[in-house]
Amino acid sequence: MSAESSAHTIRRLKTVTDSQLQSLARLLIDCVEGGASVSFMHPLPMSRALAFWRGVADSAARSERALLVAEDGAGIVGTVQVVLDQPENQPHRADVAKMLVHRRARRQGLGEALMQAAEQVAREYGKTLLVLDTASDDAERLYARLGWQRCGVIPGYALFPNGEPCDTTYFYRSLNH
Repeated sequence: MSAESSAHTIRRLKTVTDSQLQSLARLLIDCVEGGASVSFMHPLPMSRALAFWRGVADSAARSERALLVAEDGAGIVGTVQVVLDQPENQPHRADVAKMLVHRRARRQGLGEALMQAAEQVAREYGKTLLVLDTASDDAERLYARLGWQRCGVIPGYALFPNGEPCDTTYFYRSLNH
């Protein structure tokens, strides 16, 4: 899978090179430094970010998840994952996880392009229901604009990277339409 979006290319990585791991780690660190509640606290050491992405790469190589990246002339500037491996009573469902866009590449349509690519991958695997959660107001607006349904908010569900509690909003999207 590969798609062009202005000066950006979105593609699926089934194997991840060391250089790509480094780029993904730098992207994650940038998002955490920017205050994104994406499971990590600030400061996020490079070694921890690399370990996370190695696990993701291993999972992608086993086809348990699809790892999509957005690239520009300087490298990886965005990513999203579609977690395909679900319990046996949920074969129709996938989770969308870690939709990240580097701060230098925001407001260029990358989030929308990544989400559309994620939905396409889910359809290719026969998934008819996607779920995700977010602690970002900007992401909430994006998901709502793309047709995702807001289910509710869990107050104080996680922490921002600075240690402050944050609410988490859950969304779903039916792909049957």
